[in-house]
Amino acid sequence: MVESIARVRHIRVTPQKARRVVALIKGKQAEEALAILKFAPQGASEPIYKLVASAIANARVTADKTNEYLDDADLYVKNAYVDEGTTLKRFQPRAQGRAFQIKKRTSHITVVLATPETAEAAPARANKKASK
Repeated sequence: MVESIARVRHIRVTPQKARRVVALIKGKQAEEALAILKFAPQGASEPIYKLVASAIANARVTADKTNEYLDDADLYVKNAYVDEGTTLKRFQPRAQGRAFQIKKRTSHITVVLATPETAEAAPARANKKASK
């Protein structure tokens, strides 16, 4: 089983908006996820598209290192999540000398791709109950 992780940090997209896009690709095949992201109208879809493409490339490198066969069609999005990054604080000048604070939020996005486990590859779990 090949598993690859790709992360991007400090992306200038709010986590709330990025989570909406990430929800579209969870559990999908990697190639299908790329197609969805390519035509998604949200602004967060472009950096997430690049991230999924990077995760596919990481999976190829991992498969080459371990001498495993990897077909890109077998990869699926096992997990994808968005964490909140640092918040940049800016000020907007207002009337009568006031200043309002503007928070420019950033995101840390992680995508995990994997190949599905086959029945033979999964180890059989032993029953942990002790016999009396």
